[in-house]
Amino acid sequence: MELRQKKIDVQRSWLNIGVLQMCITAVFMALTCIATMIIQIPIPLGYAHLGDSVILICTFFFGPAAGALAGGIGSAMADILSGYAVWALPTLLIKTLMPVIAYAFFRQREWKCRVFSFKSIAGAVAALLFMTAGYVVFGAVLYGSAGAGIASAPGLLMKSAVNLAVYLFVAAGISKVRN
Repeated sequence: MELRQKKIDVQRSWLNIGVLQMCITAVFMALTCIATMIIQIPIPLGYAHLGDSVILICTFFFGPAAGALAGGIGSAMADILSGYAVWALPTLLIKTLMPVIAYAFFRQREWKCRVFSFKSIAGAVAALLFMTAGYVVFGAVLYGSAGAGIASAPGLLMKSAVNLAVYLFVAAGISKVRN
């Protein structure tokens, strides 16, 4: 009796991860965790960090799957290791969806955009605004007060502006070296 295996070809346009992609994703998970933990500036309900710029860089160059895994897992690990374990699940959810939102702007019809293009900046801004809104909502839920969540918004918006600038600067440098 002969056993036959059928090869099932599933179209996974953005979820095609090979060994190299897994290694790159793991490195970006670690970089996200480190960038989140190294510089922590206290803001209401948490801290500001540079981890979001690493997530955006990963998403721009390696796609939404790598960005979502690096962002979600790397940031949640940083929260757990930094003593903010109560934020690990909200962080996992927010930082996993953030790269998917950014990628919707970064790539359109399989064409890669430039770092300093409208699509790239709009994608990063949309993702960072989603992150801010997500933390405001989860802050309100976790602390039982809309005021508590809203109190974190100015710090999160300033953190987003800094991360946007770092993302643009570093991604532009990588693009020049890569081409």
